[in-house]
Amino acid sequence: MTDLTTASVPEASKQIAELTSQLRVTAERKQLQLIPELVNTGVAGLEALMEFLQEQPLDPPNLTAGLAYQALYQADTPKIREFLQSRFPTGIVPLRSELGIDYTPLQQQLAKQDFKASDSVTLAKLCELAGPTAIQRKWLYFSEVEKFPITDLQTIDALWFIHSQGKFGFSVQRELWLSLGKNWEKLWPKIGWKTGNNWTRYPHEFTWDLSAPKGHLPLSNQLRGVRVIASLLSHPAWSSP
Repeated sequence: MTDLTTASVPEASKQIAELTSQLRVTAERKQLQLIPELVNTGVAGLEALMEFLQEQPLDPPNLTAGLAYQALYQADTPKIREFLQSRFPTGIVPLRSELGIDYTPLQQQLAKQDFKASDSVTLAKLCELAGPTAIQRKWLYFSEVEKFPITDLQTIDALWFIHSQGKFGFSVQRELWLSLGKNWEKLWPKIGWKTGNNWTRYPHEFTWDLSAPKGHLPLSNQLRGVRVIASLLSHPAWSSP
């Protein structure tokens, strides 16, 4: 592959055109690999990525659009900032809430790939869903989870899923749980929450990046035992369109 730091302008333009063309026609897995290559080409590659992002269907958003948005969000040049604020002021995941809750802080932390901060914001937003008493105590009862609006849980989950290349989120944890016959003792090591008889300790033993096992985040088990995560993974949000 041509080194764009030493390539001529025509060569660089040709390479960017080839990457952009591939991005439009290839499968999602390959698209996720092409986006960092485009970013590495510099300003012209970022501009091509802006054009590509405008073409993407965003309701529902897809993983490719999520990674493209993150790449632009993290590049943070004045032109890109203006573009994102104009075209995607609240990100690419619709921030829907039945209770008027603002999920922008979660969107921003996930776009930055700050998964530790995102996990803390998620807990805060779940407590906000549960009401003032839960906000004060900073943890949940399983009975509160059962009453969560479907729309809000789907919004939180979509943010995690889209901004983790499909690795994290309640729906991912549920899929693994079901695949293991709803066996919690098999789920914990599968998602990296337990090794042998030892629970993973918060925060230092958890993995706060995409090298983590699938389903590693968010840390709903930290909220209060198995009944809370059981309520989350059994919630009707995951069987509703």
